[in-house]
Amino acid sequence: MKKDKLYFLTFLAITIVFLFVAAVASQYFIKASANQLLEVQVESSKREAKEVASLLDYQLSKGVTKQELVEKMQQIVANSNKNSWFLSVFDWSGKEVVHPDLSIIGQELNPNQTLIASLEGKNSSDDLYEILVNRNSEDKMLSEVIHIAPLKEVDLLVAAHVNMNKIATQMNKLKNNFYLIFLIMGILVIGLSFLAVRFIGSAYEKELEINNSTLRSEVVNLSKLNTDLVTYKEKIIERAERQEKLQEQIEEKDVLSNKSFEEPSEREKQRILTYVRNELVPIPIKNIAYICTENTITYVVCFSGKRSTTNASLDDMYANLNNTIFFRANRQFIISITAIDKIIKYGNSQLKIVLQAKTSEEIIISKNKAAEFKQWLNM
Repeated sequence: MKKDKLYFLTFLAITIVFLFVAAVASQYFIKASANQLLEVQVESSKREAKEVASLLDYQLSKGVTKQELVEKMQQIVANSNKNSWFLSVFDWSGKEVVHPDLSIIGQELNPNQTLIASLEGKNSSDDLYEILVNRNSEDKMLSEVIHIAPLKEVDLLVAAHVNMNKIATQMNKLKNNFYLIFLIMGILVIGLSFLAVRFIGSAYEKELEINNSTLRSEVVNLSKLNTDLVTYKEKIIERAERQEKLQEQIEEKDVLSNKSFEEPSEREKQRILTYVRNELVPIPIKNIAYICTENTITYVVCFSGKRSTTNASLDDMYANLNNTIFFRANRQFIISITAIDKIIKYGNSQLKIVLQAKTSEEIIISKNKAAEFKQWLNM
């Protein structure tokens, strides 16, 4: 259930991000494409108006009358107002002389010349795009002048018009095409991204499940190891108590029979001789928590935290200790079974021993020695 919710949130996040990016990018691409299209057509219309004006000037210079010129021009532009761009001619008073729509001839040009003022000498495509975008749907303006080319011989001007409705229809078609492209891209990107997340997520989940399974197995083994530790401690304590009672009985019998004690080498050592500064201090074996070396000095540490030193090496000490109670953890530490507080998994199949008494360094049992330690606990 949690995975399904996570996948749903991932799908939602990808969708939101794509919609945000698409909303910003689509406006930029639409404007850039529209400006490029308008720029080409605006420049073409301007060039056409200038060429027509030059041609009319040439005909006037050849003796063609103004009236004949107007009649020929009317025949050329007839019904061209249905195109996106067309030409017209008006005189200096602003009255239409030639226009594709015969009903407009004789009427004065629209007095609103803001478009002409905004286009001359500037980026026509950008300005025209802004006018088209901000144009109201109720706007009845069918065309607007974007460029004028005056004739030299007579008081006439050739005007290049833009059919606002036609251009608006082209822009809407362009927008719709871009929106369709972004919709298809959105479905593909979101779908493929979601599938990629599912695929990667599934692979990661499988790996996580394997790791969790391994971890659970290691936890079970470690729990068993700590249980064995508790059991072994109890056995050692019971054995130590029995040995103490047995030793007491032996000593009592020896005293009663006036017999000498056994040689120390034939009995298990009960204490070791250590130094605290220049003072000799005997330490009972049962009080030793661990023995360690620091800077070539061998320290004997009791459960109480008391530290003393000995001249014997760690190897010599271990050889004279009961190996059912003490274990050589590594080159630096010999630890007592009764001093172990807990065992923790450490690194790659290594074990970390935490003692009841504080140690200067962590006690790590290597991978190779971990099996021996586990076998020692099961003795």
